[in-house]
Amino acid sequence: MVETAVREPTRVRSNSVVVLGALISLCVVALMSIVVGSNQLPLDAVWHALFHYDGSYTDAVVRDARLPRTILGICVGLALGLAGALLQGATRNPVADPGLLGVNYGAAVAIVFAGVLFGVQAPTALIWFSFCGALGGTVLVYLLGGSASPVRLILAGVAVQATFVGLNQAMQVIDTNSLDKMRYWLVGSLANRDVPALAPLLPFLIIGVVLAITAARGLNAIALGDDTARGLGATPGATRLRALLAVGLLCGTATAAAGPIAFVGLMIPHLVRMLVGQDHRWVLPLSALLGPVLVLGCDVLGRVLGSPGELQVGIMTEILGGLVFLFLVRRLWGVRR
Repeated sequence: MVETAVREPTRVRSNSVVVLGALISLCVVALMSIVVGSNQLPLDAVWHALFHYDGSYTDAVVRDARLPRTILGICVGLALGLAGALLQGATRNPVADPGLLGVNYGAAVAIVFAGVLFGVQAPTALIWFSFCGALGGTVLVYLLGGSASPVRLILAGVAVQATFVGLNQAMQVIDTNSLDKMRYWLVGSLANRDVPALAPLLPFLIIGVVLAITAARGLNAIALGDDTARGLGATPGATRLRALLAVGLLCGTATAAAGPIAFVGLMIPHLVRMLVGQDHRWVLPLSALLGPVLVLGCDVLGRVLGSPGELQVGIMTEILGGLVFLFLVRRLWGVRR
């Protein structure tokens, strides 16, 4: 008992240092996102554009292109990192990921249907379709795969995602104009977005974050098993419902803003648990901080590797995430060559 009491302040101090490091990393990668591009910008030019804007070409590049892109990357990374931690906690499954399990593509297919069938274009209207698609995909995968077996959950997610991808492709074949408009969006991209278009999505993002944070204690109890959780006074059903609603809002917002971006919600929670342990009171906030670091980092790397063009952030996360997923498969199930 005394040993636990002594260890707790030490753990809090250690985790606080990790959070501070995550904040510094986020600031550094955000600055890189503004500086790095087809034209490298010196730091004094960035400072001038942010605080002494005079309408010059360099100032316009920073204010109208790179700063909105960076803000979007932060919001999308926050949403996907947090959604992945929630999904893994609610299902007690270490390979649960919104992109891998078809949740993001559920949002994407709902948006495509809204645009093609109903002509919906306004972000405030699309977010509702995106939310319903993400939530529907989450519930469908959970019902088919359950939470007991990681392999069964993966198979259910792959099947659902394949169905959603097929529906997307069918709609694009029917309406070729939608293919031209949405092909970059469907890959997952931060390019050519502006802050005014993101603003209507922020309330949904904020609600999702609040729901996620309030689910932290319940997820800690669920990690011990449903029966134990009930004995501790928790309500597993209500906690999972809150978590799934938050996942739907977070993934719906991220997908409406930038398209389906996979593997962020898989990689970040695993890294976070290596740093701060299993307590969701630390896992959730830190996932929200490190998610943007990964998304912006992949976006910057895609610009460097694809120069003079760029590789979309969705492509970069899939390449990196595929390698991480193979590592997790070997680690979790002892796969040997």
